[in-house]
Formats: sequence, C-alpha cells, structure tokens
Amino acid sequence: MKTQSEIFQLSDKVRETSFALQRYLRHGHLEKVYENGLAHRLRKAGVQVKQQHPLQVLDEDGTPLGDYFADLLVEGELIVELKACKALTDEHVAQLLGYLRGCRVEHGLLINFGSRKLEVRKYVLSEAI
Repeated sequence: MKTQSEIFQLSDKVRETSFALQRYLRHGHLEKVYENGLAHRLRKAGVQVKQQHPLQVLDEDGTPLGDYFADLLVEGELIVELKACKALTDEHVAQLLGYLRGCRVEHGLLINFGSRKLEVRKYVLSEAI
C-alpha cells in the first residue's frame, strides 16, 4: 500500500504523461487511442498499468454486485477514468466517485483529452465520506 505522498507523486506522473500525450496527439481521437497511448507511455516510464481491468463493485456489507472495468488501474491503487469529450460534466465526476466508493479504491483521476486544453481532476474518497 502506497503512502499518500507516493500516490500524489504517481498522480503527478500520470498528469505529466497525459499532458505530453495531449501535446503530441492533440484532441479529436477516440478515447481508446488516448487509453492505449497513456498506458504505453506510463509502461515505458516503468509504471505498472492495467487496461480495462475488472474491479469488483461491492455493496455496503461487502456483497459483490458486479464488475466495473477501469480504463486504467495504475500501480494497483489509482483508477484513471478517461474521456474524449468537449468538457467534463457532473455526470463524469459522479461516475468516477461511484466507482471509487463501490470498488473501495481511495484515489482516482478523471482525464479529458477531448477539449482543446487537457482537463485533469484528482479525487480522493476517504472512509469519512
């Protein structure tokens, strides 16, 4: 289990790598292209990345409800949800927060490659929420 500091450093690495990919590809590609590109670049940098990795969604009492497939699961502790749309919406945020809660993962990044400027939002879901 990584420390908060290590998770934030990992998040910074994903953010920087996303920015470099956005500078090269620009906007206009399908989400899958950005997913493949980000996974490729992170792996080249020595980061463990799983694409479309199944995570079990659990009810409050721990009963399995189904699987969510994370666009990227980085180092086993950071969910990265990718979008390729004009702008992030409240629904995108709610989607990621629901995944974090249901899968019992504390840290997530929501990244949108579809707008002219790269959008990256970091979310931390603690037990207190």
